[in-house]
Amino acid sequence: MAAIAVGSSRIQPVSSLPVGSRGCFLNGSCRPGCSATVSRSNYGHDFKLLQKVSGAGIQIQQARHVFSGAALRSSLAYYGRACNNRKQNCVARTVEETPGVETEHLREVCTDEYKDQTIWMSDVVVRQKRPYFLNRQWTTKDLLYVSFMVAIHGMCLVAPFAFSWGALGVFAVMYIVTGMLGITLSFHRNLSHRSFKLPKWLEYTFAYCGVLALQGDPLEWVSSHRYHHQHCDTLMDPHTPYEGFWHSHMGWLLDDKSTMERVGARSNIGDLDKDHFYKFIQRTYIFHPILSAVALYALGGFPYLVWGVAVRAVLVYHITWFVNSASHVWGTQRWKTGDLSRNNWWVALLAFGEGWHNNHHAFEYSARHGLEWWEFDPTWYLVRFLQAFGLATKVKLPHKEHMARLAV
Repeated sequence: MAAIAVGSSRIQPVSSLPVGSRGCFLNGSCRPGCSATVSRSNYGHDFKLLQKVSGAGIQIQQARHVFSGAALRSSLAYYGRACNNRKQNCVARTVEETPGVETEHLREVCTDEYKDQTIWMSDVVVRQKRPYFLNRQWTTKDLLYVSFMVAIHGMCLVAPFAFSWGALGVFAVMYIVTGMLGITLSFHRNLSHRSFKLPKWLEYTFAYCGVLALQGDPLEWVSSHRYHHQHCDTLMDPHTPYEGFWHSHMGWLLDDKSTMERVGARSNIGDLDKDHFYKFIQRTYIFHPILSAVALYALGGFPYLVWGVAVRAVLVYHITWFVNSASHVWGTQRWKTGDLSRNNWWVALLAFGEGWHNNHHAFEYSARHGLEWWEFDPTWYLVRFLQAFGLATKVKLPHKEHMARLAV
């Protein structure tokens, strides 16, 4: 009978594992084509998770769970397996729930191939790495995106030689306008999670600030982000660190084929995709950042272009990407979310409060991410300001009962 090593010490026969951990092992190796159905209970809500395992990997056909008042999300109790026909290796990971305690075990079968493949100074084990530069197929979109990234990062190298106090001021203003008003307030908390409601004229104004951040049009951004929450840290997540830190930071953006397989359906934005303003922005997206760049150049010449576009965009890029990468790798977890989300103070400082990421994944609908008085969250302060003047309404916050259920 095949055995599984738990935590590299205790040996357990496959037959003694919980239902759902069996069925993939035959004579100590992976059995292609196996499947398992897992039915568990999660905080009083029933769900099913169906996974099919084959020599090519895992296809998660259904991994959804609805929390009251929250968006679709991946289930807490999640079984993942990665099989390799060539080496006949199989790794099974199980997240198990015990009364009051959530434990996570990496079950290694047949080999310790994945041992020590952890991200630096973290407990996150990289399960799958993909080639990003060599031995891969490049699409036209991949090549264009890489060229753009090289160019805009390259422009930052001349920033010290194009410095002026006026250019620095433009950088600071555009950093707040695009980073906080556009990305964190509009694209994320307002459009993606509907944490509060704004008058349409103000909603569109803030959304247009996000358009100038050079992170895609609102429909594309919101759809990808909702897929992230729906399949968080599973093989359908577009940017999980289980595929490496680089992948979760920006590598996923350089592999259009793989990313579109996960988020390309765009079937989760029914509340936005019939809005004429957002459809117009989607059709004309490329012209808006270009027009803003032309306007800055007309105002202050090359220094305004370098600092107001390149330096600002690159900074907001990496701050946004750190929420996807660093805040799923380093930090603390106050809530049982069943994923890798962490509260990371330094990301919160840079990203206008977005770094309180475990808080956010626990209560996706909440307009407030910094739930403690000392958790710096300027985006929330702005929401409160708008609420005081009657501009932000239907502001959502975590319920005490929900917090009690998810507390570690």
